[in-house]
Amino acid sequence: MLLCFGVSWPFSIAKALRTRQVRGKSPVFLGFIIFGYVCGIAHKLLNPPPEGASWIAANVIWFYVFNLLLVAADLALYLKFMNKQK
Repeated sequence: MLLCFGVSWPFSIAKALRTRQVRGKSPVFLGFIIFGYVCGIAHKLLNPPPEGASWIAANVIWFYVFNLLLVAADLALYLKFMNKQK
């Protein structure tokens, strides 16, 4: 899931940058996604993987952080371009 979302968000960001259109995006939905990633990061910080865990298990937090930054960028673009569409 983290990998698929990590691949999908750049397409959404690129489209917003290219077209300067954000119709169909919901800031509430993006906010819930950001909240979910914050909760995922908090969970990984409070429950670190055991010693000897695989590389992916030990570093999955960085996928959460990367996706959080992408969604935050998409939300920022929404806020920037939403006023220009009225």
